[in-house]
Amino acid sequence: MQQITLYGHPDSGHACKVALALDLAGIAHDNTLVDIWADPQTRPARFLANSPFAEVPLLLIDDAPYVQSGAILLEIAARFGTLGGESAAGQRRARELIVWEANRIGMCLPQIRYAAKVNGAGFPAGSLDWLHARYDVDRQNFDKLLGEAPFFHGDQPGVGDCAIWGYVQWVDEIGVAATDKMRRWIDRMSALPAMKTPAAFFPQH
Repeated sequence: MQQITLYGHPDSGHACKVALALDLAGIAHDNTLVDIWADPQTRPARFLANSPFAEVPLLLIDDAPYVQSGAILLEIAARFGTLGGESAAGQRRARELIVWEANRIGMCLPQIRYAAKVNGAGFPAGSLDWLHARYDVDRQNFDKLLGEAPFFHGDQPGVGDCAIWGYVQWVDEIGVAATDKMRRWIDRMSALPAMKTPAAFFPQH
């Protein structure tokens, strides 16, 4: 039986993406909390030995490391034939969604959220206005990508939904407006049996 360990933290939407995908797919694994706010050198030795930037998420499958949330999601889909990985068309859709998320909505929302935590410290003048302007475009494209289906992969969620969920789950906390379609998608994602809060994905023991 494969030994699968996910290292993450509840403040990392990137780690939440992977935790949700593993639970949606019913893949047995262990979640290990890494304190991302502590000095990196205080993090677990096994984690540091396998995460080149000492960042979460890190997924270990039988001691083979996988890093970068989008790449991990694609590995899960292809390796286990799940969440869009069942077909060539599903894998193509997954790649398109994950690359869009990483370059667009998954770039601006984490920065806006972090800026709020640090009261804008370190953000150049005008940068937050630029990030909000990007998000205004991204939320309209969110609606176009979703179309009329309940999930980005159609009738059931896939790894693309997990990727987009990573930071869209916090739109209210971040203080940005959601479109009506986005709000309904958030409600559907929240109702999934495998869904947990970030703190429940990575509990502090």
